[in-house]
Amino acid sequence: MKNLSTHYGTLTILERLPNSLNGNPRFLAAALDKGTGFTFRTAPDSHIAYKLSNYEGKQVQVVIGTYYGKTTLHSIKEV
Repeated sequence: MKNLSTHYGTLTILERLPNSLNGNPRFLAAALDKGTGFTFRTAPDSHIAYKLSNYEGKQVQVVIGTYYGKTTLHSIKEV
């Protein structure tokens, strides 16, 4: 993953994407802070996708980067 950057905000899951080829969940989400934020997706076959819903509506720190030309979640933790 390239171009990693850290952002803070309230996690909102925008959409459930089609499962990966191995049947693992994928999501389109955003970390919003005062009306602005960053939209990202979970990587295919990422374990983070399984715990993402636990952070919805909470203040989080997300590290996002570029993976195959898409803005993708690298890590997440509650602030």
